[in-house]
Amino acid sequence: MTHAPHRDAQILRLYHAEKWPIGTIARHLGIHHRTVRRVLEDSGDPLIRQPRKSRLDPFLPFILQTLERYPGLTSSRLFQMIKERGYSGGEDHFRHRIALYRPSKPAEAFLRLRTLPGEQGQVDWGLFGHIEVGRARRSLVAFVMVLSYSRRIFLRFYLDARMENFLRGHVAAFTEMGGVPRTLLYDNLKSAVLERQGDAIRFNPTLLHFAGHYRYQPKPVAIARGNEKGRVERAIRYIRDAFFAAREFKDLDDLNEQATAWCRGPACERPCPEDPSHPVGEIFSQEKPRLLPLPEDHYPTEERLTVSSGKTPYIRFDLNDYSIPHTHVRKTLTLIASPSEVQILDGIDCIAVHPRSYDKGDQIETREHIQALVLAKQKARLHRTQDRLATSLPTAPDFLIAAAEKGYVLPAVTRDLEALLDSYGADELTIAMTEALAAGSPHPKTVYLALERRREKQNRPPPIAIQLSEKARKHDAPVRTHDLVNYDQLTGDSDDESNDA
Repeated sequence: MTHAPHRDAQILRLYHAEKWPIGTIARHLGIHHRTVRRVLEDSGDPLIRQPRKSRLDPFLPFILQTLERYPGLTSSRLFQMIKERGYSGGEDHFRHRIALYRPSKPAEAFLRLRTLPGEQGQVDWGLFGHIEVGRARRSLVAFVMVLSYSRRIFLRFYLDARMENFLRGHVAAFTEMGGVPRTLLYDNLKSAVLERQGDAIRFNPTLLHFAGHYRYQPKPVAIARGNEKGRVERAIRYIRDAFFAAREFKDLDDLNEQATAWCRGPACERPCPEDPSHPVGEIFSQEKPRLLPLPEDHYPTEERLTVSSGKTPYIRFDLNDYSIPHTHVRKTLTLIASPSEVQILDGIDCIAVHPRSYDKGDQIETREHIQALVLAKQKARLHRTQDRLATSLPTAPDFLIAAAEKGYVLPAVTRDLEALLDSYGADELTIAMTEALAAGSPHPKTVYLALERRREKQNRPPPIAIQLSEKARKHDAPVRTHDLVNYDQLTGDSDDESNDA
């Protein structure tokens, strides 16, 4: 590589003596053309070749005047303005040239912010990609809290940034640190600030209630003042590089166990930025007594939802279905979910408790719920079958009573009689059941033998069973007629009045 004095001499000779263009000199020496131009300008000699004229030159006074009045005006809008005034150049060339004339923002100086022990903490979320949980693809977010004085870090990963997880992160951080900072700084995220107009701030009421429980002051940083919470932002960068990079873990619980061990170990062993001669852990031990004491009870952080059950005995929550007793379908219920458990309540009565699943499309069932539904369906089917037999066969009630007295299993008896009804018809079955009762054997096998004797005696072909759907059976079911005397009594007064007339 050419030394700077020798290179500068070559540039001056090639440009002034040999009349080489700036671009040719740059290619010959293997340097940037701006370096060549800077050397020529620093030499004090006027450049022989003046910059060529541009189609933008006539518009420069208007551009400079506009930028002076509106320093933040975008290049695209400024391009449209001069295009309307006759500029015929391209937008890319315009953007390149306008960057040379745009006034630069004056450098801003920042005060070095120092805090007292236990006075302040900073909180923020960090996005760390996604994690596969079964068939579900969940976001992996990190709740980070940093004590501003000692730089003690708390780290906990969650599968979303809901308000409940935001509060759970606080509770876990306070428990881990053994106290609460007097003030917590937040970015203008929705979990903390719902609306802001200048200094007028509308806090999230849940966060205000939470802060009142732990006796600390929530404080959002000023807009576009990221330096006010630079400690937590630097901590998130430190976590990405020193902890999460190339990290292997089995699941979320394993990742959080590793994060806790890292916060207590390497993160506490690093030098404290405020006092590099001491580690963070040592400074934190001095700060811990200055933290506010924890209240006796923790703030409830469970998710509480009002849910409605449909026709099936399940409640849908967070991409999965949880079973409930079949007696609670088509009702409005309450669901309470913690990170590990889902409870379903009907009023104040807990009707179901399940382990929480973070999969997608999973069915979490309790065996008793399904068995109770199957038993109820069987009983309902038995009642429907008995009602059909009683409607179609006059002797069915006496037959079933006799079968029960003999100790026969009624579901099996009714099932077999219904099959015989479909095969032989009501008239033949009535005769066969009467014969079985007379013989003192109220059993479907006795009825079947009687039906077969009558069929052979009448020289009829064997019956062919026809499988009908439940809808067809209901359509062709006989209807029980009712006595109309009650209706006559209802209209008796009007008939008497008409007769008197």
